[in-house]
Amino acid sequence: MDSLFREFGIYAPFGQLYEPVDHELLLSYSEDTDGQILEEGITEPGSLASFIAAGTSYANLGVPMVPFFTFYSMFGFQRVGDLIWSAADSRARGFLMGATAGRTTLAGEGLQHLDGHSHVLSSTVPACQSYDPAFAYELAAIVDDGLERMYGSEDPEANDDIFYYVTVYNEPHVMPPRPDHVTAADIVAGLYKMTDALERPVSATLLFSGPAHLAAMEAAEELADRWNVGVDLWSATSYKRLREEALEVERHNRLHPESEKVEPLVTRLLADGNGPVVAVTDFMKAVPDQVSRWVPRPFHVLGTDGFGRSDTREALRRFFEVDAGHVVVTVLSALAETGAIEPSVVAEAIELHGIDVHLPDPGRHDSVPATGHGIGRSES
Repeated sequence: MDSLFREFGIYAPFGQLYEPVDHELLLSYSEDTDGQILEEGITEPGSLASFIAAGTSYANLGVPMVPFFTFYSMFGFQRVGDLIWSAADSRARGFLMGATAGRTTLAGEGLQHLDGHSHVLSSTVPACQSYDPAFAYELAAIVDDGLERMYGSEDPEANDDIFYYVTVYNEPHVMPPRPDHVTAADIVAGLYKMTDALERPVSATLLFSGPAHLAAMEAAEELADRWNVGVDLWSATSYKRLREEALEVERHNRLHPESEKVEPLVTRLLADGNGPVVAVTDFMKAVPDQVSRWVPRPFHVLGTDGFGRSDTREALRRFFEVDAGHVVVTVLSALAETGAIEPSVVAEAIELHGIDVHLPDPGRHDSVPATGHGIGRSES
């Protein structure tokens, strides 16, 4: 956030009374009496109180404001969930930015900091629009959608009393441009196809969110090149949005028995494909499982259930079974269940990726990682 310090200033009631250690830098720590950034330290309740005050100022003071509260995602809904519910109850508007999100991206922080469940908790708040974007263009579309829904209409009654929860990460990776066929509406709807499958004898579908796109893309390439499986890749930006839309459709169908039945968006989208669907996320399996009953094909989920660990990203992803090797094995296993390939192919992939099948389930409370986590391939 240092790029915002000089342009918008950090609020201090008496201005800057000292020379910061980085004063010679272009983006130095800059305090001002009219600063727009509230640097409140490790005080989530106080920060949430400021968020509520700013987020309700459109009604209480007649001054529309759009607060962005950025925090460790682990210390948002888990630590101040009651205040977040109060924000919803108060009809606050704004953006909650769950930074350093995910169970495997914050290398070395371990049990206390690794968040794999804030999207489970956010799913309980009706006014909260939860998103887990993978790319910068998705983040831009989501913020634009939020501004439009909260303040886009000249009629105040037409604007939505909602706030957004958006998880962002600290893992550097290449940000691709938005594909030409993808619209902003596709992104905020919760699910869109990013790439088509290559022509292969058998097919499958991979859904990814956030940094899980790295494993999904690597796995898709290996599946096509080594295992002769074509995989289409989909970005799932919001399972909560998909679930809520599906529930609305179910209610409509239930209350209009003589009308033509409507299908949920997730059902319509994933009907366009063949083979099993595998979802991979840096959050608990319960997040993609929100839409499981509406997926029209065999559905399998990889997620990060369990306590966090202090280790490298590579080791954490192997431990939680969400790395490319486990994605490959899961896709092949799902295909074997349908009879599309032989079980021996799955066994070959397990051996290739050096996966120890005798390790305990990482989601168990008493799971202890083995030394090295079994990372690495065999030489075959």
